[in-house]
Formats: sequence, C-alpha cells, structure tokens
Amino acid sequence: MKTAAAMLAILEEGYQKKAWHGPNLKQSLKGVSAEHAAWRPHEGRHNIWELTLHAAYWKYDVRRILEGGKRSSFVLKGHNFFHRPEEGNFTEAAWKADMEILEKEHRALRSAAAKALKRSPNMKILHLLYGVAFHDIYHAGQIRLLRRLGEKTD
Repeated sequence: MKTAAAMLAILEEGYQKKAWHGPNLKQSLKGVSAEHAAWRPHEGRHNIWELTLHAAYWKYDVRRILEGGKRSSFVLKGHNFFHRPEEGNFTEAAWKADMEILEKEHRALRSAAAKALKRSPNMKILHLLYGVAFHDIYHAGQIRLLRRLGEKTD
C-alpha cells in the first residue's frame, strides 16, 4: 500500500471505518440522544456534545492548514471547545445539526487530505493527518466512557 492510501485509510479508521481497536468516533456517537450528549459528569466538565464539536473544529483546522485557508472560517464562532447545548436549544434537531458539522468537516478534510497527499506526501502532512486520526480515537474513548457514566440506572 502506498503512503497516501495508507494515510487515508488510517484517517478513515479513526473516524468511520471498522477498526481492530473497537469503536471509532462515529461509532461512539451512534445512538446518542441530545439528552445524553448534553449530560455532564460534573460542573465545568465537557460533555459528549462539546467533544463532538471539538473534533469537528480540529478537522476543520487541519483542513485549513492543508488548503492554506484563513483562520476564523469555521462554521461556528470561536475555536476549540464550544459550549453545548446552547441556551434554549436543547433539542434532537440541534444535536443532529451539530453532528452534521462533524460529518461535513470529516468529508472536507478527507478531500483536502487526498489532494495534499497527491501533491506531496511529506512528513508535515502525514503528521497532521495521523494526528487527526489519533485525536478521533482519543475522543471516541472519552465518549464511550461518558456514555457509560451517563447511563440511567433504574
């Protein structure tokens, strides 16, 4: 397997393709309700919803670097972590809309990565891309833990 194909496969495995290590980011979010996504283990701690947008933001940031784009062009105002749910917008529709941001950013990153790797699969590009894959897996683990911690017991 060539370097570019291997790197794209690693990027996809971290986000949505079946992996030997267990659930990837997308699988970790499957079936999560808005209520569960908004649950916090403690005041001041991140929830699943915020981790989802955090992952989307860093996909955007790496894509921006690969494409040479300007900062501050992310779909949401701010950077890194975004407080969720927003006041008065604690709905399944709001949660699905924010999950769609993650999906769109992943698709855009994958496209930008394929173009960048075709131009020059240098170490900077490889480092950025495997960093995104590792970041996805790291937060997938956090999300799995938050899912378990937030399960209601009857």
